[in-house]
Amino acid sequence: MWARRQFLLRSASLLGASQLLVWPGLTLAATGSDARFVFVLLRGGLDGLESVPPYGDPGYTAIRGALALSPSAEKPAHKLDAVFALHPAFNHAAELYARGEFMPVIAAAPPYWGRSHFQAQNCVENGTDKPDGAQTGWLNRCIAGLHGVNGLACAAVMPLAMRGPARLETWSPPLSNEVNPILLQRLQPLYAADAQLAAPFARALDQQDDQPGKSGMATSNGKKKVFGLPLMLGTAGRFMGKADGPRVAFVEDDGWDTHANEAAILTRKMAELDAGLQVFHDAIGPLWSRTLIVVATEFGRTAHVNGTGGTDHGTGGSLFLAGGALHGGRVAGQWPGMSASELYERRDVHATTDFRSVFKGMLMDHMGVAESVLESQVFPGSVGAKPMTGLVRKVGAAV
Repeated sequence: MWARRQFLLRSASLLGASQLLVWPGLTLAATGSDARFVFVLLRGGLDGLESVPPYGDPGYTAIRGALALSPSAEKPAHKLDAVFALHPAFNHAAELYARGEFMPVIAAAPPYWGRSHFQAQNCVENGTDKPDGAQTGWLNRCIAGLHGVNGLACAAVMPLAMRGPARLETWSPPLSNEVNPILLQRLQPLYAADAQLAAPFARALDQQDDQPGKSGMATSNGKKKVFGLPLMLGTAGRFMGKADGPRVAFVEDDGWDTHANEAAILTRKMAELDAGLQVFHDAIGPLWSRTLIVVATEFGRTAHVNGTGGTDHGTGGSLFLAGGALHGGRVAGQWPGMSASELYERRDVHATTDFRSVFKGMLMDHMGVAESVLESQVFPGSVGAKPMTGLVRKVGAAV
């Protein structure tokens, strides 16, 4: 069987159908023969300093003030090493980290360093070095180059990342009764200006946000109604857990634009992401060991907190990698520091890792896509963004 698979892969490469490479010394998942890959896009700009607080940086607490997190706080962050921690809501992610199945990549950004949501998201999804650099998405182009691989888009509207010639399945979530967090953000300054309504509105927010472990609401039959990221990732996991299921999937979520009341909003949102990872883990079953997940957002946030307890559009942020095929349990990337001279334009974390380097490293070593194909077709013009190595668990490595 193995010899036949090698022959088919080589034949497909010669015919130009897939251009795959088999990488020696890696797991079966890493050959691309039965690997699963999931791209999760958090729309709005997740604050990397809140999700992966650099509590060991001397400038962090002074700059972040009330938003600063640490392992020694009343609600302790999950300590990763002497410098970095994970947000307190990342309980399952912390467990995965301890097993080597979760890893943050710090100070990361797409090639576009502007602060427009739409242009940044376009750049992240089209896979080039600028907004509107391509009319198709890098994930679709990747699927098109993998022989016999089908994809799944879990989104209300087909995202740019999945547009292109490859054949895809789509799944759209049902409408829920959840209040859109962006609406709450817009209402907060209005209620705060009213002496009579400010306190009741704040209490209502607290009641909603004090449910960090819940991913849904109870229904009349006593079962929990799941929505948001747990629903999306759980659905993707069930589809991908089938032997003939999609091998590549896209999942999206919004509500990560935190200009006000950031601490409460992100506690809830990151709990949803954490619950989503756990639901996906359970839904995909044994194929978790052959899965890699990358969670990205379009940019980070400003280092300094604004006057409404939030942060504004920034540059360097965080990526999250997860999966049973991951060589994790560590913090990846180069930390630039948080002194005034180290901040980009004296306001943002300076990005030191190009998103495409991470994407290319995962696709090359996990899905078996040749580096030449990544540079010419999947991420054209990305020669300078070298693939990040060492992301995939090697054969014989401890689980």
